[in-house]
Amino acid sequence: MEARAHAGWLDELLHEVRRQMARRTGADPRAVLDWLSRQIDADIALVGSAGAVESATARFPRQILPSLEPTLARLAGGQMAAAATEAGALQVRLEALGPRAPRPVLVVAGTSAPTPDAASLVSHAGSVIALLDRAQDADTTFRGYQHKARQLRFAVFSALLAGDITLARRMTTGAVPALLDAQRLRVYLLQCTPEDRDRLAQIHQDGSGYHGTGLMVHCPAFKEHLICLVAEDADGADGTEGAGGTEGADADPETAHGQGTVLRRLVRENPHYALGISSPYPLGATAEAYGQALHALAAARHTPERVGAYLGRTPLVPLLPHEDAGTWARAFLRPLGSTPRVTLDITRLAVTFPRSAVARLLDISRNTVSHHLRRVETTLGLDLSDVRTRAALDLAFCLSPGPQPDDGSGGSGGSGGSGDAYGRPTPTLDELLRAEPAHAWAREFLRPLQDTRGRDLHTTLCAWIDANTDAQRTARHLGLSRNTVRAHLRAAEQLLSRDLLTTGSGIHDLVHALHITGLSPAG
Repeated sequence: MEARAHAGWLDELLHEVRRQMARRTGADPRAVLDWLSRQIDADIALVGSAGAVESATARFPRQILPSLEPTLARLAGGQMAAAATEAGALQVRLEALGPRAPRPVLVVAGTSAPTPDAASLVSHAGSVIALLDRAQDADTTFRGYQHKARQLRFAVFSALLAGDITLARRMTTGAVPALLDAQRLRVYLLQCTPEDRDRLAQIHQDGSGYHGTGLMVHCPAFKEHLICLVAEDADGADGTEGAGGTEGADADPETAHGQGTVLRRLVRENPHYALGISSPYPLGATAEAYGQALHALAAARHTPERVGAYLGRTPLVPLLPHEDAGTWARAFLRPLGSTPRVTLDITRLAVTFPRSAVARLLDISRNTVSHHLRRVETTLGLDLSDVRTRAALDLAFCLSPGPQPDDGSGGSGGSGGSGDAYGRPTPTLDELLRAEPAHAWAREFLRPLQDTRGRDLHTTLCAWIDANTDAQRTARHLGLSRNTVRAHLRAAEQLLSRDLLTTGSGIHDLVHALHITGLSPAG
């Protein structure tokens, strides 16, 4: 009978271990102490390695602990494994837990000394508590490793965004990811739940903390985005030569392999997922690939397959007259010549992404972002809350490597300055955009809006930009509901293959295209 009872107790302890391990909410010694208290009719406390009570049954007499301090210290220090003593009318048994000092101590207090079976059960329960504690320590260590690995992956991604492959390799000395040995990569941008991206990044992670020939990176700005960098074969897995940027190039990379295939399958199996895919790019052009993936994701969300590849339209910047465009950009940015680099870096991000997203990306407060932007606004005499101003500033950043020191010759806001180094007048932005290549680009950019199935998306987009991208104001102006306006914008995202609503990274192209079509072409 006693053997069966003992076996039953052990089964109950094992059941408690399984229950706590399944919960994944940390060890709960109180549940074990309460169970043990019911079995042996005594009160119990767990005294931590620092000497404080970590957990105890409701009626445990804490007033006895000061008299037990010398014994507790010897047990915690590893000088003895167990002890029995008295504290007033109570019989006390103390047992150290775990192999490493300083050790926690289990203190059992009752009106009579525990029987041999009860003492054995105390030892078993102590072992269970120690096991749960070590499992929690291991889990904490594992979570810490995962967090550091995630930080390192994002640091590598950030270096690639900046085009600094050498820095990316230096960050990973000793365990250089295979991705950094690739000639080209694609960016796959997966939209999923935040919980799922944690799980996906972990289950596809290899022993070095990376993902084979790819890299899965948590986007810090948008919690539903998992950024996946996937290496391409040097000669092009799809048989194309691929640097992206031409109409139709790599529009549907069906031959994507490895992680790309896995990501496509995930989207097929999960109706709330969506996937945007860039063209293949050299590692040094990761930023361009990421931008493409953002736009492709915006379009993919509104398709039945929820998978989309970038359409490959030529960007506006290389179509502008090179010398005049550089002169305009330098004049536009010249007042920022003495502005701190950190302010310029924050501004470059904030003209494209929402301020809250920039704050999360850089791990700073939104107020700090706003402070830097106010400094730029004051210097340039511009209002960066205006979408057209942000588009002009973003274009200037794209056309110039950075502002030159302000020599007093001035020029901002696209109005031109006194001239270039040869005394030629600085062109205005309108003069740049009147060039025929820019007009051809704008017509081609807006051409998909002709297929609107009875909806005047062009009018909605014009009104939306005029309303500074405020959907409510746009709805009032057009006499539509706000939901209808947003439906038009989502349809435009798919047709234009530009992100207008999530990050807004495609709005500047829309601003320029609409502005250009309102200008008369240069003669």
